[in-house]
Amino acid sequence: MYVCICNGVTDTEIRAAIGRGARRLEDLSHELGVATGCGSCACAANELLSEAPAPSASHAGPRQSLPADA
Repeated sequence: MYVCICNGVTDTEIRAAIGRGARRLEDLSHELGVATGCGSCACAANELLSEAPAPSASHAGPRQSLPADA
């Protein structure tokens, strides 16, 4: 389904951008042009962002363990 008519952006493209790390409307605007025309797609784009799973802590890298004698 088209979300951003002005730039021809679909919900599939938005979900893919979210999968690549987009977390804010500004990220989608920069990557796809969402909400840079008339702006009527901003609500739908924000809804898709809110449906996305939160980034997991596992992406933060390995945890450092303290030495046993610390």
